[in-house]
Amino acid sequence: MSGHIISIIGGKGGVGKSQIAANLALAWAGETRQKVLLLDFDQKACGDQNLITGLRSKKTLKDLADFTGAIDPKTLSLFTAEHKGGISYIGMPTEATVASQINEDALGKTLKAVTNIHPLTIIDAGSELTPLALKGLEFSTLIILVVTPDVLSVNQAKRMNGDLITMLFPKDMIQVVVNQFVNGHPVSPDIIGKQLGKTVFAVVPRDDQNCTAALTRSTPVVSVAKNAPFAAGIIDLSRKIIQKNVLSTLAKLMKPQDAGKKPSTTGDAALDDKKSKDQWTDLKARIHRSLVEEMDLKKQDDNDPRAKIILREQTKKMVVDLLGKEDTKAVLKSREDMNRIVKEILDEALALGPLEDMLADKTITEIMVVGPRKIYYEQSGKVKRSEVIFTNDQQVRNVIERIVAPIGRRIDEKTPYVDARLPDGSRVHAIIPPCAIDGCCITIRKFPDKRLDYKDLVKYGSMTEEMADFLRISVEAHRNIVVSGGTGSGKTTLINVLGAFIQSNERIITCEDSAELNFPQDHVVRLETRPPSLEGDGEIDIRCLVKQTLRMRPNRIVVGECRGGETLDMLQAMNTGHDGSMTTVHSNTPRDSMSRLETLVQYSGAPLTPRAIREMIASAVHMVVQQTRLDDGSRKVVNITEVAGIQGDVITLQDIFTFKQEGIGRDGKVIGKFMPSGFIPKFVEVLERKGYKVPRGLFVNK
Repeated sequence: MSGHIISIIGGKGGVGKSQIAANLALAWAGETRQKVLLLDFDQKACGDQNLITGLRSKKTLKDLADFTGAIDPKTLSLFTAEHKGGISYIGMPTEATVASQINEDALGKTLKAVTNIHPLTIIDAGSELTPLALKGLEFSTLIILVVTPDVLSVNQAKRMNGDLITMLFPKDMIQVVVNQFVNGHPVSPDIIGKQLGKTVFAVVPRDDQNCTAALTRSTPVVSVAKNAPFAAGIIDLSRKIIQKNVLSTLAKLMKPQDAGKKPSTTGDAALDDKKSKDQWTDLKARIHRSLVEEMDLKKQDDNDPRAKIILREQTKKMVVDLLGKEDTKAVLKSREDMNRIVKEILDEALALGPLEDMLADKTITEIMVVGPRKIYYEQSGKVKRSEVIFTNDQQVRNVIERIVAPIGRRIDEKTPYVDARLPDGSRVHAIIPPCAIDGCCITIRKFPDKRLDYKDLVKYGSMTEEMADFLRISVEAHRNIVVSGGTGSGKTTLINVLGAFIQSNERIITCEDSAELNFPQDHVVRLETRPPSLEGDGEIDIRCLVKQTLRMRPNRIVVGECRGGETLDMLQAMNTGHDGSMTTVHSNTPRDSMSRLETLVQYSGAPLTPRAIREMIASAVHMVVQQTRLDDGSRKVVNITEVAGIQGDVITLQDIFTFKQEGIGRDGKVIGKFMPSGFIPKFVEVLERKGYKVPRGLFVNK
């Protein structure tokens, strides 16, 4: 047996929804000869149902929410009070502080169980959409909105109805009942229906004398005066619901028979699944076009969180209204489908579309979009394809525009690519047609919410405690460090960790294409490049920024990445009194990083011989820290190497720490160990003469 739940709500207090709930329960029990469960969910009017029914349950609704055992007829009877008219009742705690502590999620599980015990459960949901009331509505088949024929009540009922529809409760699920109606009253049911935008389902006449008498005796009207106008109206309401099979019809509307089945991907079923997805996409496209015509979505203040919330709520109401005008029966088969499509449309219209959920997922580290139909993401080191897609290529373009506009970047056919960042610091690269043949492409490298420190890298197995101690000593001793590694190997994360070792009394200046470095010190100056204007002038590149830093009294210069002629300026800064500076380069080994630096210096156009460039590198760079992403997706510091000088035409390198891979385990994880080479760096002796105490045990293989 699967029962139904009817929730009774009011737009405001004083409309008589509690009396209707209690009397409807008795009327239903009398008409069907079945037991009805009455639950009091009204946290504002604690204990009103006790006075109306004359019952006091053995235990309260809070006790039921706290109960951890299985709910069956026997255990449920431990909580209920019984009425001779055929209803079981569980009341609300009479103390407001206790009532406010009810766990609505736990009660939700109970509601699911009681529908298998009672054919009908009636909930007095109160006149406010509290979390508890919403939990009751969530499990309901029918919502009865009670309104009285006065302007204030109709206005509040209209607000309540709008809120429920915005929360994606189907319109047919909400039925209006006019209470306390008097023939000839100027606010007629027709007028109320027009105001609320729906036909009034039933009318209950005003009957002050019998209602007051019944309330004085703490007895429902239906049980003592069946022929009274109020009782007759309630009985007619129950009969109308029963005879028109309202509950059965709404149950089918909310719970399609095939909702729980997994879609088949073979034969005709696969074609149906593809057709369904196409219909879904087409519906989203139509709604989005209509939304653009109805609202100016560009008029929003990106720096005002409150304005964003208001705009999203306004847009949500508009989306729900537009969907209400569409024939969505073939596409939206449940409230979950309605929730999902509204969220997808809102995300595409106001946020980053399908990327929103991925950005919120802490386990996803990278997102890659290839046109509107292909979205890939990296999770736990593995690349997977997402089920969600964009509506069309224009939506992908809109997302790119939404990312680059707040930071003053642009992307168009003249400059069809851009480097940008999200508000949380995540790195974004985008490229559009004609360069991107299959549609707009976006690559997002997510920025962690929590700034990682060396302890995190040690915990993740990226380095050992001894390696971290040595790097800290090297940074404090003003060693010039180059962090080397491939794409996605963790260079930026590592240089952030190294930057955290810099003493707080030093002035640090960072130069980046897209600001990602996030040092904990206060005295940090962050510089960022600027692309050329539409006229093609005004560009400020990394090389220009590095030159500016030399006039800004830096103690440390940190360049996010050297990829061009700025390498020459960086090396000159390292050689002219700015010891302790850092940068990153793309290369696979420490030896390759030397060749890479030599090549990048040549991009500057300075007439330098290869020998002079190598001498400059050997003099400027003290250490290379090689970061590598291994086959299992893990990132490790595989080399810490000292630049020992130059012999002939070759720069001399000496490994201090290395990672030796020994194999791959059954779980696919790389097996290996970090090993000190036993070589003691030359600068250690210099540090010791300055008073530093460097433990020689760091360099011994234990």
